[in-house]
Amino acid sequence: MAVRVRVRISGLVQGVGFRWAVEDEAQAEGVTGWVRNLPDGRVEAVFEGDEVPVRRVVEFCRRGPARARVDDVEEVRDEYSGEFEGFSIRR
Repeated sequence: MAVRVRVRISGLVQGVGFRWAVEDEAQAEGVTGWVRNLPDGRVEAVFEGDEVPVRRVVEFCRRGPARARVDDVEEVRDEYSGEFEGFSIRR
């Protein structure tokens, strides 16, 4: 079943390669969507794909790359749209 999940990650998540690590994980899992830094210091991402691969990428966001410290992950399920062709980092 295809799903869409939006996450907002807080903690030490900017300046530590978080977006690039999420992009790598999403591409490895075949998940589409995007990731970006927010002005308030959090990282936001939207993931679309099959339930299990999306869940794996969300779980990665709960850990982050080695230099990150994740304090909280807000997770919201949205309606799957199929609008993305791949996964990208938004500026």
